[in-house]
Amino acid sequence: MDSNKVLPAINSHRALQIWITENLKMLPLPEKAHGNFFEECCYVVLHSPKATQGGSRDLHCWIGKEASAEAREAAVSFVHRLQQDLGDQTVLHRESQGHESDCFHSYFRPGVIYRKGGRASALKLGESTVYNVQRLLHIRGRKHVSATEVALSWNSFNKGDIFLLDLGKVMIQWNGPKASICEKARALSLTCSLRDRERGGRAQIRVVDAENKATDLMSIMEAVLGRRSGSLCASVPSNSISQLQKANVRLYHVCEKGTDLVVQELATCPLTQDLLQEDGCYLLDQGGFKIYMWQGRKSSPEERKAAFSRAVGFIQAKGYPNYTNVEVVNDGAESTAFQQLFWTWSKELDGKKHPRQSKLMQQVNLEVGKLHTQAELAAQLRMVDDGSGKVEVWYIQGSQRQPVDPKHHGQLCSGNCYLVLYTYQKLGRVQYILYLWQGHQSTVEDVKALNCNAEELDLLHQGALVQGHVTMGREPPHFLAIFQGQLVVFQGNAGNKGGRPPISDTRLFHVQGTESHNTRTMEVPARASSLTSSDVFFLSTSHVCYLWFGKGCHGDQREMARTVVTVFPGNNKETVLEGQEPLHFWEALGGRAPYPSNQRLPEEISSIQARLFECSSHSGRLVLTEVVFFGQEDLDKYDIMLLDTCQEIFLWLGEAAGEWKKAAVAWGHEYLRTHPAKRSLATPIIVVKQGHEPATFTGWFVTWDPYKWTSSQSYEEMVEGSLGPGSAISEITAEVHNFQLTPQPSDSEAGHPTLLAFKGSQDSPENELELGLRVDGETPSMNHTSSCSSSMINGSLPRERLMHQALEDLPQGVDPARKEFYLSDSDFQDIFGKSKEEFYSMAKWKQQQEKKKLGFF
Repeated sequence: MDSNKVLPAINSHRALQIWITENLKMLPLPEKAHGNFFEECCYVVLHSPKATQGGSRDLHCWIGKEASAEAREAAVSFVHRLQQDLGDQTVLHRESQGHESDCFHSYFRPGVIYRKGGRASALKLGESTVYNVQRLLHIRGRKHVSATEVALSWNSFNKGDIFLLDLGKVMIQWNGPKASICEKARALSLTCSLRDRERGGRAQIRVVDAENKATDLMSIMEAVLGRRSGSLCASVPSNSISQLQKANVRLYHVCEKGTDLVVQELATCPLTQDLLQEDGCYLLDQGGFKIYMWQGRKSSPEERKAAFSRAVGFIQAKGYPNYTNVEVVNDGAESTAFQQLFWTWSKELDGKKHPRQSKLMQQVNLEVGKLHTQAELAAQLRMVDDGSGKVEVWYIQGSQRQPVDPKHHGQLCSGNCYLVLYTYQKLGRVQYILYLWQGHQSTVEDVKALNCNAEELDLLHQGALVQGHVTMGREPPHFLAIFQGQLVVFQGNAGNKGGRPPISDTRLFHVQGTESHNTRTMEVPARASSLTSSDVFFLSTSHVCYLWFGKGCHGDQREMARTVVTVFPGNNKETVLEGQEPLHFWEALGGRAPYPSNQRLPEEISSIQARLFECSSHSGRLVLTEVVFFGQEDLDKYDIMLLDTCQEIFLWLGEAAGEWKKAAVAWGHEYLRTHPAKRSLATPIIVVKQGHEPATFTGWFVTWDPYKWTSSQSYEEMVEGSLGPGSAISEITAEVHNFQLTPQPSDSEAGHPTLLAFKGSQDSPENELELGLRVDGETPSMNHTSSCSSSMINGSLPRERLMHQALEDLPQGVDPARKEFYLSDSDFQDIFGKSKEEFYSMAKWKQQQEKKKLGFF
C-alpha cells in the first residue's frame, strides 16, 4: 500500500486536526465535531503548538473501547506513517477511551464526550442541528471533564456524579448530592457548550440541585426514566493515580539479541540523563501508570517502528491494564513530563542538532519599571522589583513574633524563624510579599508559630499577602535583593531584639555571589577544610578579621564581598590572598588542612518548561491533574493549582477553594517529597491568592488579564445565566401532568421504563413540539401537537430591535440574557466579527465582555 496516497494533507496553520480511520483512509472531522469520540471508532489526533508555546508536535492514536482489532491496527499504522512524514520532533501517544493522558484532555475544553456508535454516526455529527435526541450522559471530572453516554435508567445514576438528561430542546442537569460545587460548575460549562455547539444555542437548560425543590423537572425525568425505586448507588470511587504511585520509576534498556527481545533493568529513581545513549532504545515504567519509550537518534528504523508493540508487550508481561498509556519520545524531542522524571535535564546533552540556551541572562539591569511591565522577565529572574521597597522583619520567640531592629535586618540565625514583610507599589497599587524564613536548626514549635503568625498578618492585610516559604540556604533572588546582598546567616540563636549572636570567638563565613540579588553569606565550621579556592571567605577573630580571596574567585565576587564585610563590627580588617596567609590565619582555623580547589555544584537552572497542575486529595493522598499548554483561563475560583517552575513552587488559591486552602502548603511539600526526580525539600514554596498574583507568577502565562476576576461568575450565577425563557419546559411539564400513566413501571420491574420523546428535527418549525409517550415499548395511538405559549423567535430579528434595548422594549419571547442569539447569521458576523459558533465556544466571561461593549448585555 502506498502510504502517500492514503495519508491526509497536514494543515500547518491549524493547532488541532482530527481524523477518523476507515479501512485504508483517514477522514477529517469538522471542528464542530471535535471533542466527540464514538466508542466503536479509532481516531488520529495531531496537535501542533503555537510558536509562543514551543515544544514538539503531539500525535495521538485514540482507541474506542468497542473498536475492532482491524481498526486498532489501521490506526497504529497511520500514526507511524504520519510520524515518518512529520519527522523526529513528534511525540507519539497511545490513548484508550476513559484513560487518556492529561496532554490529550488539555485540547478539549470544557470536556470530551464518549458516544455510542460507529463511523457512520461520527461522520454525521455536526452536519446539522438535530433536536430528535434522547440520551443520558454521565459527567465526571474536576479539571478534565468527560461525559459518557449511558443507559436511560435510574440505575445509571449515583450520588457523587452529575448526569445530563438530553431531550433535544431541553437539557436537564442532575447534580448528585455528594458532587462538589467545582464539579457542578464544570459540568454546567460542558452542558452549555453542548447546547451552543449542537443546538445552535436554542436548547433550554435546567439544573436539579435539590430534588425536593425541582418537582416539575423531576416529573419530566421520571416520565423519561420511570419511577425511581430504592436509593441511589453511592459515589463511584475515583481511579485517580496518587503522586506516590507516580514516583515509582524504573528505566529499562531494550534491545534484540538474535531473535530474542531483551529488556534489562538499568536504574530506579533518581534517574540521570546520561543513562540514555543515542544508539539505544529505552523503556521507562512510571509505576504502571504510564509507559515511555525513548528512542536514540542513532537507533534503527526497525526499532522505532516496533516501539508501540514493544510497549504493549511489556504491559502484557507486567500484567498492567490494557488501557495503560504509552508515550513514544525521540532523542531531542522529549516532552516536559518525560524530562521531569530525571534528576536533572539539560538541552546541552541533546547534541549539536538541538542547541538551546539553558541559562538566564546574568547581567540584567534591574529597572523597576521594566520588571513591572514585563512579567515574563520578572518570572524568569524571580524578581518583582529591585528590592528597594519597605521592609519589616520579625523573629519568632516563644509563640509570638517580635520586631527586629532595622540595623539588624538581613542578619538571621540558623536556630530561629523569621517573618519578612515586603511592601512595594506596582502601577500605583500597593502589593505585599510575606517571606517565612526557616533556619536549619529551628524547632518544630517555632515553625508552627511561624505559620500561625503569618496567618495573623495575612488577616491584618485582608488576605492580600503573597506568602513565600523559604528555607535557609535556598533563598530566592528577590529575598536576597531585599537586603541588597548583605544577607548573613549566623549559626545559633538570635540575641537581644533579634540581633546577631555576640561574636566573641573565631567564626568563618562563606561569601557567595556577584550581585545584590544572588549573594548570601553563610557561617561554616571554622576550620581550614571549609575553604574552597573558587570563593571568598571572611574569618573573624577576637583581634583581627581576614577577608580571604581564593585563587579561583573573580573581580565581581571580590567587590561584592567588600560590601558584605561592612556588616561586621570593627575596623581591623585585612585582605589576604590564597597562598599568602599569615601564620595567625591558620592558627585561628586550627592549623593547615587540605581543602578543595572548587566545591561549586552545577547550577540548577533548568531548561524544563513550567508545568501547571490542579491539586486534589483522595483517601488522604495528593492527586495532581496536569493542564498542558495552560493559560489564565485554566485558573478557576474553586481550584488550588500548583505551578512548578523548577526553581520554585507556586500554589495558587482560588477564592472559593474552601477548606482545601489549609492543606495547600502541605501539598506543596508532598509534591516535592514524592517527586520521582528527588527534588530538594528546600525548594521555595510561594502561596498566591486569586487577585493578588505577583509578576513572578503571571509571567509564566502567555497572556494575563488583571481584570479577569472582576467578571468571573459564581456557580449560582452560571446557573441563572444559562436559563432560557422556559417555554419548552412548560410544554413538557404540562404534558406530563395531563397524561395519565396507568400504571407506570419502575426500574426494578420488567419491561421498558416510560419514555418521553421530545421530537422534532432541524427542518421542523420551532413552535411545534411533538410529544409522544410510550409504555412498555408500545407507542400510544394519541399524538399531541401544541403551540408554545409564547412565540419562539427563529433568529432573524433586525439588530435595532435588540441592540441597546431595555428589558421592557424587547420583542415578546426574547431571552434578555441572550439577545445576540436572535440576530441573523449575517448581522451577527457583521457586529461581532465572528460566527455564532465561534462566539459561543469562547469563555463565558469573554462573551459577557463583548456583549457589554456592543450593547447586548
